[in-house]
Amino acid sequence: MVSAGVLGASGYAGMELLRLLAGHPGIDVVYATGDTAAGELAADLYPALAATYPALRLGAYDPADAAGLDLVFCALPNGPAQQLVPDLLATVSHVVDLSADFRLKDPSLYPRFYGGEHRAPELLAEAAFGLPELYRDDLRGARLVAVPGCYVTAAALALTPFVRTGAVQPTGMIVDAASGVSGAGRGLTHTMLFATVDEDFTAYGLLSHRHTPEMEQVIGGEVLFTPHLAPMTRGILATCYARPGPGGPATTEAALGLLASVYDGEPFVVVSERSPSTKATRGANTVHLSARVDPRTGWLVVLSALDNMVKGAAGQAVQCANLALGLDETTGLPATGVAL
Repeated sequence: MVSAGVLGASGYAGMELLRLLAGHPGIDVVYATGDTAAGELAADLYPALAATYPALRLGAYDPADAAGLDLVFCALPNGPAQQLVPDLLATVSHVVDLSADFRLKDPSLYPRFYGGEHRAPELLAEAAFGLPELYRDDLRGARLVAVPGCYVTAAALALTPFVRTGAVQPTGMIVDAASGVSGAGRGLTHTMLFATVDEDFTAYGLLSHRHTPEMEQVIGGEVLFTPHLAPMTRGILATCYARPGPGGPATTEAALGLLASVYDGEPFVVVSERSPSTKATRGANTVHLSARVDPRTGWLVVLSALDNMVKGAAGQAVQCANLALGLDETTGLPATGVAL
């Protein structure tokens, strides 16, 4: 049995990790922190965890408590992992980080998009990018994994197959995506209050969202990204646009065929002519994809839906951990969504 810790278990992604790991036959959570809720029972903070974690008490982070663990998940905000991970790697076999701290390979991008110099740039090259469908070989046995953001996962799985095969032009791609409120985390801000979000739909991060360089790094081209906040708890729906390249898909059937070929056999990717729905992915580690080619304008449209808390965060982290540990990557992960 793999001994594991969850840093940041008081946050939404940390809570979702505990939920998924409760059903994992090979990973045992023996340590959990939640500095904003230190001393509280996980079951009191999130009663949904009461049946499986009746006595798990969240603590403040102490490196001595993590020493010797097989696996540590860092579900912390952007920034702290840069300080913690170098020391963790000295005493822990595998670290899976859900923040943006080790996603970008170019350290010069961190001051512009995250407000400061990277504190451990020597680890950026080592960190395996945690998107199994695109980087599976890098994840096998990885010591450090950087799990991508939910928007990036949705957009990359939609567009990368077309870019890698030369089926679309790698410039001028557009990603128009909407996310549920949980994507902003548990921190209390005016923009996340029920009265603010309910019956509203807004765009934000215009022209400068910090996930843009991460998208471009993975997809391999120029992306104009506009995120939106939708009045729902979970889910992301990304509508992605690209111009077909020479020999690119001229019909919807060809575009769907390319996606189906690339993701053939992938346990957590559904390719269908159906227009993807966020509710169809709720609670599952699954992304639903579809595509259209508009004969009038010539544009390729690729649609992607996923649960931002599962495939967009905690579920993907578990999938990556399974690969790093040499386990079947589907272990402990649901592929079926909650329909109602």
